[in-house]
Amino acid sequence: MIYLELLMGFLKVGCFTFGGAYSAIPLIRDVVLSYNWLSDEELSYMIAVSESTPGPIMVNLATYVGSSQAGFWGAVLATLAVVLPSFFVILLVMNLLKTVLKSKYAQAVLQGVKPCMIGIILATGCYMILHSCFPLTQSAKVDVRALLITAALIACMSAYRHLKKEKPSPIALIVLSAVLGMILY
Repeated sequence: MIYLELLMGFLKVGCFTFGGAYSAIPLIRDVVLSYNWLSDEELSYMIAVSESTPGPIMVNLATYVGSSQAGFWGAVLATLAVVLPSFFVILLVMNLLKTVLKSKYAQAVLQGVKPCMIGIILATGCYMILHSCFPLTQSAKVDVRALLITAALIACMSAYRHLKKEKPSPIALIVLSAVLGMILY
């Protein structure tokens, strides 16, 4: 019986919540209190914990409530119930977009937007590099460590492309920059 209550309660939350996690809190509060799964005080504590842990608040709350009421399988069921409505909406939208994206007009728009997006990303990257290496403060000194990290990343990326004839993994570059940052700073 508790599994059915968890399923129905969190399906309601997943289906009728719009506007993000904070707009879901009143509906979650209503469902949790109507089934007497947690007291208002316990729910308030759990909301605070859910905000400070990684992941969406709705999923964190559903997992915690499901776990506290029916153990592992309750947590799984409540989490699935809160996520499935959004998942199916996304599948529906993707199927509709798939046919729209095949039109020549949509393709023309995407081809026109692509260079703009590349320019925006490139400009953001250049801006970040320039402002981290050459800060615009009153005591503007060149940050030699940031320059060294940038030069090392560019050298590694160029060498990898030259030797392997393919792009390096962005994850590897992020890890390398983190390691260099820990060493130099």
